[in-house]
Amino acid sequence: MMRRLVSVFLACLGALLLPVGALAQDGGAAPDRGVTINVYNWGEYIANGTDGSMDVNAEFTRRTGIRVNYTTFDSNESLYSKLAGGGADYDVIFPSDYMVSKLIDEDMLAQLDFGNIPNFQYVDQQFRNPDYDPDNRYSVPYTWGVVGVFYNTDHIQEVTSWESLWDDEYAGKILMFDNPRDSFAIAQFLLGQNVNTIDPEDWQAAAELLKQQRPILQGYVMDQIFDKMENGEAWIAPYYAGDAAILVDNSENISFAVPEEGTNFFVDAACVPRTSDHQAEAEEYINFLCDPEIAGANMDYVGYSTPETAAKEYIDPEVAKSPLHYPSQETLSRTQVFVNLPGETAQLVDSLWAEVKMGGPGESAVLVAIILGFLGVYIAIIVYKRRKRKRELA
Repeated sequence: MMRRLVSVFLACLGALLLPVGALAQDGGAAPDRGVTINVYNWGEYIANGTDGSMDVNAEFTRRTGIRVNYTTFDSNESLYSKLAGGGADYDVIFPSDYMVSKLIDEDMLAQLDFGNIPNFQYVDQQFRNPDYDPDNRYSVPYTWGVVGVFYNTDHIQEVTSWESLWDDEYAGKILMFDNPRDSFAIAQFLLGQNVNTIDPEDWQAAAELLKQQRPILQGYVMDQIFDKMENGEAWIAPYYAGDAAILVDNSENISFAVPEEGTNFFVDAACVPRTSDHQAEAEEYINFLCDPEIAGANMDYVGYSTPETAAKEYIDPEVAKSPLHYPSQETLSRTQVFVNLPGETAQLVDSLWAEVKMGGPGESAVLVAIILGFLGVYIAIIVYKRRKRKRELA
């Protein structure tokens, strides 16, 4: 409740304390500039005016006169497919660290003009020049966090290790990430591997471990975790710490833990695709998100961690001190960050992930054989009917 009250306060405060030059001279809404930017972000990842929060996109339009067409995706791979397919027209996107690196390598991002992003000055030094964007030319950090385990305390007393996701006692009640990097990383931490290894044997070993887990899984999911955990359909699942606070706050029987083997430290960043027709306006949007007041109001609603210490002044103090949002240095010392994998390794990971979800090459071969069998029967029936028809016509 305190968090939502603070959000209401910040929404009002945001309307009063505005960045210099952001509004028209009379202090009212800026005139329509005739420009609409297309923003592509993760689901549930921006304050939208519900529960008394600031409607960030509406406030940006009010202050700048730039309209926002806002749509969402549920995985980095979905984002990449849209961009690589060439059919999407986005001006601002929010890929995770390793995907930023991949998009840079494939020349799919525009170099940012930081003259249009003066609020970058508020980004803490530890988030500048990251491994995925060493010269900090293409990205501005939006949120950060760690991956951990949600679990239902009515059925599971405590979680200290990733091994809990392989526990037969919870068979049929376990959820797993529906994307390869996050899923493989969990197996890699259990095996003591580097999550960015290029050794094929490491990835094979991780895949074998994931295949062992598959029979006891309820399913591979992403945002569906919320409903499944809240209604008791699932008991345990890995997910991002920012969402942990939402589930823990809303459910008396949901707890969260960061396993002792270590975990992924992730950053989601704002970028501009090379194909953007409105780069300057896109950079204006990114600059707006970096304003400490806006960042504070936004993150107070979203529940993820801000890379700006200055923004914590506008966040619920309980959240700013919470280890869910801002883990201890001891926890952070056991984390690894994803970077883009070489092409050959990435192809291997994709292939192994397909095997994991299909149940391994043996089961895949059986499935292919069954499909071919049905196809053969279908073709035979068609041929038979055509021959019969010809005989009848003759």
